[in-house]
Amino acid sequence: MKVFVTGVCGQLGHDVMNELAKRGYEGVGSDIQEAYAGVADGTAVTTAPYVSLDITDQAAVEKVITEIHPDVIVHCAAWTAVDMAEDDDKVAKVRAINAGGTQNIANVAKAIDAKMVYISTDYVFDGQGETPWQPDCKDYKPMNVYGQTKLEGELAVANTLSKYFIVRIAWVFGKNGKNFIKTMLKVGKNHDEVKVVNDQIGTPTYTFDLARLLVDMIETDKYGYYHATNEGGYISWYDFTKEIYKVAGYKTKVIPVTTEEYGLSKAARPFNSRLDKSKLVENGFTPLPTWQDALRRYIDELDMENL
Repeated sequence: MKVFVTGVCGQLGHDVMNELAKRGYEGVGSDIQEAYAGVADGTAVTTAPYVSLDITDQAAVEKVITEIHPDVIVHCAAWTAVDMAEDDDKVAKVRAINAGGTQNIANVAKAIDAKMVYISTDYVFDGQGETPWQPDCKDYKPMNVYGQTKLEGELAVANTLSKYFIVRIAWVFGKNGKNFIKTMLKVGKNHDEVKVVNDQIGTPTYTFDLARLLVDMIETDKYGYYHATNEGGYISWYDFTKEIYKVAGYKTKVIPVTTEEYGLSKAARPFNSRLDKSKLVENGFTPLPTWQDALRRYIDELDMENL
């Protein structure tokens, strides 16, 4: 099986390439940079075939992917800077990447009859209430530009293809890039106390664990919408931070605050990021390990001196 992976200089793309290599599949990585520019950790992705590709360039997408002719496309590339996406001068670019780029890829997937995986987000919903979101819920109501453009990407895939997996994730962390855990470890090193919101609820997703599930998925034809985060129960960012410091051995005090008290964010954030993942088991997939277990493994892997 030959798999084309976008966004390999990011957290998830990096881990998907390594999971493919682990299973003996042929992975071809791509990103906007001229050459692989992710973490130089000596893993398979660092020496795997790599193609520089601007997914907003329709002709380039068509040419590159048609020539490679993969059986599967795993589309991890996206604009993910949620607050910056709200800037008036950025909106068109965010849309060109998250919606237009995804449509370009879906069009080629259709032409070459490849399966496609599109990584999405709970931000396609309105983030209200306490009921976990179901994967097949169509009650879309994005609350910011990022969520709106990721929804447009979902619709591009669903309206173009029949052989697709749309996988929504939340609170992502991985080795190859910035994330909440790294940020909080840096902050906790230099502060006696930190304030963290306690009214936004969800579950984290470790890209190493998610990559395993995504490769499990593409080995099947159980297409459709899925939710995939680590197990272990729903928590707030405050709960998550307390556990991060506990595992890392920090003594930093964590003070719970409301989103309103915290302020500081340009884009509206969801209070309810609970994703119902029961469809995974219903379709024979193995759920991800608990987030507590994932966090321990992740912190063990981190170079704590050079966060």
